[in-house]
Amino acid sequence: MKKAYKVFITQNAQDDLRHIYSYVAEDSISNAEIFVSELEEKINTLATLPERASFIPENVFFGTDYRQLIHGKYRVIYRIDRKNVFVLRIIHGSKLLEL
Repeated sequence: MKKAYKVFITQNAQDDLRHIYSYVAEDSISNAEIFVSELEEKINTLATLPERASFIPENVFFGTDYRQLIHGKYRVIYRIDRKNVFVLRIIHGSKLLEL
């Protein structure tokens, strides 16, 4: 039986989504809408088995247990707390997480 988690998107992650949309929209509004929609759909899959994704390499430095879900060139950084998933940031894969 699959666990059911509640997914929360923090203000920082919402801001990240807006920045990603704006960046992609510079070339194509249609592509921005599609990409952000796909990203949101992928985030919503965290309601089921969020443990499936890998731990982030930065955990070594921060002493955290954050995980990452990859979508295109972006990393969805999140943490699990009991039956809740908190999406903390959505950053480009070439960047390290900053706390």
